[in-house]
Amino acid sequence: MLLHARIEGTLSMTGSPAFDDVGILSRIATGDRTALGELYAHYGASLLGYVRSLTPDQSLAEEIVQDTLVAVWSSAGRYGGKSTVKTWLIGIARRQAHNTLRRRGLPLADPAALATLPAPDPTPEDVALAMADRAALAAALRCLAPAQREVLALIFGQELSYQEVANVLDIPIGTVRSRLNHAKRALRVLLESAEEVH
Repeated sequence: MLLHARIEGTLSMTGSPAFDDVGILSRIATGDRTALGELYAHYGASLLGYVRSLTPDQSLAEEIVQDTLVAVWSSAGRYGGKSTVKTWLIGIARRQAHNTLRRRGLPLADPAALATLPAPDPTPEDVALAMADRAALAAALRCLAPAQREVLALIFGQELSYQEVANVLDIPIGTVRSRLNHAKRALRVLLESAEEVH
């Protein structure tokens, strides 16, 4: 689908599928620093891309990724295999980001408020988003509420399934779908507004 390709191209930075991430975590759990470096080399860009969807501050995003790696170092032995390693890492990065943003007093979007947004006819979103150029789409993404950017980043940028996103965000799948629809609608409105200005 064109919409997925556009958003994915703007948000995506994923690693190769042949990487033995479970084996790397096992090595990290035994104190292998080289393994932590390998994990970072494989997932660092992807984690940074995701964290950048939560904060526009590059330095802060890099700090959060470093905090994530410290947390991975101390908790690799507790990885239980209930999710993919990628999903587990994103969950840690999300917690680190939210803790850091809270400590610094930076605002977080209220997810409950997003669920109460009116739902206009969804058909035009896909058309508007598919026709948007990358720069306009990137600018529109930056204007979204953090919870909306996050669900788009997880689904399109990190290529997680709805169930994986629900696990990372600790919300029902229906809420994932609702947030995704609201985010797509908001993007459509932002893109249409930008076109009217030009």
